[in-house]
Amino acid sequence: MSSIKFVCAALLGVAMSTSCFAAGYPDRPVTVIVPFPAGGASDSAARFITPKMSEVLGQPVVVDNKPGANGGTGAQQMAKSPADGYTLLVGSIGVFAINPALYPNLAYSPQKDFDLLTVAVRTPNVLVATPNFPANSVKELIDYMKKNPNKVTFASSGIGSSDHLTAALFWQKTGTQGVHVPYKGGGPAINDLMGGHADVSFQNLGSVANQIRAGKLKLLAVTAADRASVFPDTPTMKEAGVPGLEVYSWQAAAGPKGLPADVKAKLEAALMTALRDPEVKKKFNDIGFEVVANSPKEFAAFQAEQQAMWKQVIDEGKITPTE
Repeated sequence: MSSIKFVCAALLGVAMSTSCFAAGYPDRPVTVIVPFPAGGASDSAARFITPKMSEVLGQPVVVDNKPGANGGTGAQQMAKSPADGYTLLVGSIGVFAINPALYPNLAYSPQKDFDLLTVAVRTPNVLVATPNFPANSVKELIDYMKKNPNKVTFASSGIGSSDHLTAALFWQKTGTQGVHVPYKGGGPAINDLMGGHADVSFQNLGSVANQIRAGKLKLLAVTAADRASVFPDTPTMKEAGVPGLEVYSWQAAAGPKGLPADVKAKLEAALMTALRDPEVKKKFNDIGFEVVANSPKEFAAFQAEQQAMWKQVIDEGKITPTE
């Protein structure tokens, strides 16, 4: 019997320490729940980092898409999973900061039910339009919306998503009003936008960069403080005449509350190694993502700030889970 097994066996009948359970971690595959369909930003983020995490942990790290309720379905499933390090979540700003401000009876709490691990990456939102839409700039879009009130459709990845609330903030800043068309994730919203079934959208730059390059979507502006390096000719919203619309979407990783300290340390190390790997960083940078890779403490402070910010937008726009 190995020394570890001997010590753990000796503790049977008394309080077995968490470190005994975790000593061989991981000894089976780790599941990463993505609470959105394939094709969106959270899904891309998870699939970029899991291969390197598998190398570090020495076990397969597999992605499991569990869409529904603006990420709430998958988030709730993760929160109810055993805190053993075998179930993680890679989710969006909506899961971590917007849902708690939007849903009065949310079935999970990021503060109470999650061990926050890291904000993995961030990317500005971009205002994109279907190629045949008549407006070719932000000013033209605003003018068109004022002449055609409540006619321009804004696709989003769901009620309360970052792209939905960025649109709501845009309407508040410009005195316009669009028609919100929610989907069950960024992938379906982008597909319908390319197909001409919606007019415009504020999507994550990282999830639409390839479609913009291919001419399948028309880029009007970015919501970053500075122009995006991948599209340097495209103005920021401030440059386009709409100040106060600096918005980033972000993807983050968490586990169920109460992860054993040594398991949490292994997961943090695997995440940091993956996010700082030059090839992984290049993949993110190529589609407009910036690697953040902050600490759990920094993540917790940031989450609280973001939740307060979006609560203000939700309250001013009188946005409800059913609109």
